[in-house]
Amino acid sequence: MNKAEYYKKAYPIGTRIRLIHMDDPYSPIPDGMTGTVTSVDDMGTLHMKWDNGRSLGICPDADSFEIIRKEAE
Repeated sequence: MNKAEYYKKAYPIGTRIRLIHMDDPYSPIPDGMTGTVTSVDDMGTLHMKWDNGRSLGICPDADSFEIIRKEAE
């Protein structure tokens, strides 16, 4: 199983996530922000709908976050 397949199983659509920290120098999501996984692409990026209205994706290999609630598979 490659990373993208693993992330798709680990973070299914609808999973709620709390961001701990994002290393984006240009337009990061604030630490502590919560959001919902809307998709996982073939590169393994978790595409998010953040509760503040933004839609910036997170990279599990680079960004720190925790699962608040995982959707039933």
